[in-house]
Amino acid sequence: MPEGIEIEIYRQAGEAGLHRTIERIEADDEWFLKDGTTAEALHEALIGEQFSAARRIGKLMIYDVTSGARLGLRYGMTGRLIVDESAAIGYLEYSSQRDDPAWDRFVVHFADGGALRIRDPRRLGGVALDPNESALGADAFTVTLGQLRDRVFVGTVPLKARLLDQARIAGIGNLIADETLWRAGIDPARAANSLEAKDEKRFLTHLRAVLADFMRDGGSHTGRLQPARTRGGQCPKDGEELLRREIGGRTTFSCPRHQR
Repeated sequence: MPEGIEIEIYRQAGEAGLHRTIERIEADDEWFLKDGTTAEALHEALIGEQFSAARRIGKLMIYDVTSGARLGLRYGMTGRLIVDESAAIGYLEYSSQRDDPAWDRFVVHFADGGALRIRDPRRLGGVALDPNESALGADAFTVTLGQLRDRVFVGTVPLKARLLDQARIAGIGNLIADETLWRAGIDPARAANSLEAKDEKRFLTHLRAVLADFMRDGGSHTGRLQPARTRGGQCPKDGEELLRREIGGRTTFSCPRHQR
């Protein structure tokens, strides 16, 4: 379940692939190639070139290539980045904990003998050349209160659904959303436009704290709410049994006592 946290960890680990000549690639899984990208196009754009920068917008990781191309990497729910046989993240919530090379969907081999690979058991990620970065909203790590007011705190759809809309704010997934709303004391089912100014500011304060805590602790699964996200789970703050609902197409846990 990589969210913006995991992709930022991948991006940082992926910098080990910068400034190394690409000797060959493995891109045999046509399903994993997205937006019209072909193995032939990848070979033409990458072979003999180098990655000059590693960037991230939301859940999309981007390598700038010296050829002028951009390589977009998405990890779906179960994808992991492995560079030179070292996994950027050892444990990924809701993914198989087996480590099977048969799940390698895309591999870049460097001339120095190392490699960069995406290992994805469920094949829900993907690789694309020149991804449309403009389709994504403001990144969750840098979003401002003004951007939230313009893009997220609008309309009558549930706030949780707005937060999961990557075109409005990029990088928030199910666990980040639930943890932030739980800490902020905001009901995820509230209309997105129903927050008062103090609620909006409180949300942003807690979002920044959640992202910092998750980065420090190693993933989106490390939240204080996470152990209680089970049927019959109790709120870690006040002991109330958590509500379990589907909001925005995702299973959502919240406290009926303090989230309003």
